Amino acid sequence: MLLGTVVLWSLNTTVSRYLLTHDLKPLAYATTRYFAATVLFAGFTWQREHSFRIRLSDGKLVAIAAMLIFVNQLCFVSAVHRTTASTVSLIFGTTPIFAGIGASLVGLERPGRMFWMAAGVSFVGVGFVAGGGVSHDLFGDALAVCTAATWAGYSVTIAPLMRRYSPFRISSVVLACGWVPLAIVSIPQLLDQGIGSFGPLMWIAFAYAVIGPLFLTNILWFTAIRQVGPSRATLFANLQPFVGVFFALVLLSEKLTRWEVIGGTAIAAAIILERVCREPRVAQPVE
Repeated sequence: MLLGTVVLWSLNTTVSRYLLTHDLKPLAYATTRYFAATVLFAGFTWQREHSFRIRLSDGKLVAIAAMLIFVNQLCFVSAVHRTTASTVSLIFGTTPIFAGIGASLVGLERPGRMFWMAAGVSFVGVGFVAGGGVSHDLFGDALAVCTAATWAGYSVTIAPLMRRYSPFRISSVVLACGWVPLAIVSIPQLLDQGIGSFGPLMWIAFAYAVIGPLFLTNILWFTAIRQVGPSRATLFANLQPFVGVFFALVLLSEKLTRWEVIGGTAIAAAIILERVCREPRVAQPVE
């Protein structure tokens, strides 16, 4: 299940890049995709739990998580539209570093010297990837960094909620709340988006982008965590950026420059350092 999740997540960037380079507008893609995923998750969660209730005292965390998801999707679709899928995938490798920084800022963790060394190495790697990327779109690369940072922030924000609610209820509520501002800012592109020229492959790719990385992966991921624990699950998740690069190279015929290879190697080294210096954690039960 963990390996399947990583493959589905990794393929998402390549599929999104294909869709956004074949006449699908970024915001129109983001809002329709998230609407479909929200409906799927709501149906799944209701059938499983018959409730979407969240305590009023947790409303602030839900609102912050929803805003981070909103910004994350804006950055993701814009980054994939402007730069290559392989570049975005490599930069996603910094997500564990951003998560550690975020956890440190809010007092959840106290990273040691090795972690900050890993953070420095990862940002040097991002510099090589951005400076030597095929696309030479620094703004697109910056948006990819923002995507990794906001996803890490989202992960840190929902950590307290995961102790009180199931991941499916959190996903349903946060997706719905985050979709509302996304839909509002997407109205101009939605009104201008035509679908008459979309062939079967476009519809298949769009269906995958909804069902695979947004819906099915969450079920697989959290089911697997309960069986093998979060530590082993995170180890598999660290493979995602590099499997993503593989898909971009094979399916989109993208090419890596030597500087991107150096940068990707630095990011991989940072992930290993972050992994080594991380203290073991005990999974918290859902109340």
